[in-house]
This record gives sequence, C-alpha cells and structure tokens, in this order.
Amino acid sequence: MILEIKDLHKSFGEKEVLHGISFQAESGRALGFLGRNGAGKTTTIRILMDVFHADRGEILLDGQKFVPQKYRIGYLPEERGLYPKRRVMDQMIFLASLRGISEKQARQNAKRWLERLEVEAYADKKLETLSKGNQQKVQLASTLVHDPQIVILDEPFSGLDPVNSQILKDVINELIAQDRMVLFSSHQMSYVEEFCDQIVIIHNGSVALKGELKQIKKEYGRNRLILAVEDLAPAQLAERIPGILEGTASVSAVKRDFVILELSEGEDMRRQTMRRLIDSGLSVELFGSYEPSLNDIFVARVGTENNQPQEGEDQ
Repeated sequence: MILEIKDLHKSFGEKEVLHGISFQAESGRALGFLGRNGAGKTTTIRILMDVFHADRGEILLDGQKFVPQKYRIGYLPEERGLYPKRRVMDQMIFLASLRGISEKQARQNAKRWLERLEVEAYADKKLETLSKGNQQKVQLASTLVHDPQIVILDEPFSGLDPVNSQILKDVINELIAQDRMVLFSSHQMSYVEEFCDQIVIIHNGSVALKGELKQIKKEYGRNRLILAVEDLAPAQLAERIPGILEGTASVSAVKRDFVILELSEGEDMRRQTMRRLIDSGLSVELFGSYEPSLNDIFVARVGTENNQPQEGEDQ
C-alpha cells in the first residue's frame, strides 16, 4: 500500500495550522513523522483518521481516495485513552468490537497480545492498578487487538524501562516485517533511527524536511569531519584548530568526545586538512567522515523559531 498525503490545509477559526502538508508512506516500511510540540503532527494524524476534515488537500491510498472506515487502523495516542476503572480484558474486547471483531475473536486476539507484551497477568485487573509502563503496554495491545493494516504510534516508548522497550522494539519490527504500514512519531530520535527508513519533519504547519533518512544523513554530513586527539579535550582542541587549519577547515561543533570540522570550499580540502594535522605534531586518535544523528539534523532544521522551510524543498 502507498499512502499519499497531498497539500493538506487546516484552519481553526482564523488561524491556519497546516499550510500544505504533503508526504508519502508505504507498507513494509516505517515512516518517522516528527516535529516540535505544536508543529501540526496531531492535526495531520486526526485528518488522516477522519476525526478532522481538511480545508483543502486530499489523502490517497494506492491512487484512490482514502476512506479510513474501510481499513483497519490502529492508533496509539501520546495521551492514554483507555478507561482506568475498567478491567483490561473487558475494554480490549469492547474496543475490538467497535472495529467489527467478534467477541470470540477479540478475546483470542487480546489474550495473544497481552501474552506477547508480557502483561497477561493483568487481564482481569482494573487498568488504574497497573504501573505506568504496564498501562502503556496494555494501550499498545489495545491498538493492535483488531489486527490493523495501518499502525500509527505516537510516543509509544513513554514510561517503558529498557527491558519493556526492547519488547516493543521487537513488536514494531514484526509489524514492519508483516508488511504493515507504520507511522512512528516520537521525540526520542534514537528510536526513530532504529525503525524508520524515511522521515518527515514538519515545523509551524509546513514540511521542513522529508525523504530517505540515509540520504538526508549523507547530505547533512557532507564536507564535515570528526576529529579527536590524544591529551586534548574537545574544547581545548577547538581553541587550537584556528591556528592549525586556517583556510582548510573550521570547528562547527564541539561534542563530548570529538570536534566536528567544516571543510572550506575548494579542491582536496580533506587531504590538506589531514596534512596540516600531521605537520602540527598532534597525535590524532580519530579522523573521519561525520555522520550526523537524527537529533542533530532535527535541531539544525527546526531548532529555532526563525527556521522556515524553503519553498519546494524535498530532500
């Protein structure tokens, strides 16, 4: 399946909150849908699920108008949406029945997912008696109880310890391997990097960056190197660099274990930089191409309110 979101506009009163959102997702791959708080992610998701109606734009699935009611969609919201005073099994069956699943099948599915997420012991407990992490796992089980074709996960790792996070990682990888369409939204960029081949970053209601994560990293790392030397902390090294690499490279960032160098314009600057370092007498521990983290890219792209997307940009 290929899901296309095309030129979505949405206003609340006189304020337009989406200014032409466009991107594409496909089954068998996870899409990271990212943005700062208030960027428009939740509004976009609610339009996708037909909770809100867009003022302009369209959503297509395999080239046809997308009608959410015709597909099984599993949505895990950031805020918990289950009933705290109802038993876990009862409300999972209830939610599955709303999606057209028979009670017998719903009970079987619920039991399977509670076991898979290691919370089967709480099936007959009221949700409010569970820990925050176990409540999150029950909510995930409820998201998947009707065997959805499209899975939308908003901050799914919230409240999970490392062991439970690994269980959830395994489940997400299984969903991708089963050719489900997975839209993954999180502020924990390390998780997005683990699952997502493609990302969309929205900022102030517009798409700031989208495309293949591997290619985006390559573009952001172009003409940048990492450098560490013996006996000098990165901050100390940064002070020495201007006198050593003037005209070939400059320090663009200081990290905990290394500095990031920005190569100057011109031919063969990487070789010249290495030669200058050798001639300086510094004992180089680390020297190589810089691959930015998704967190670095996110902060660089939307880290300030003045960062506006460029018209027509599509990386």
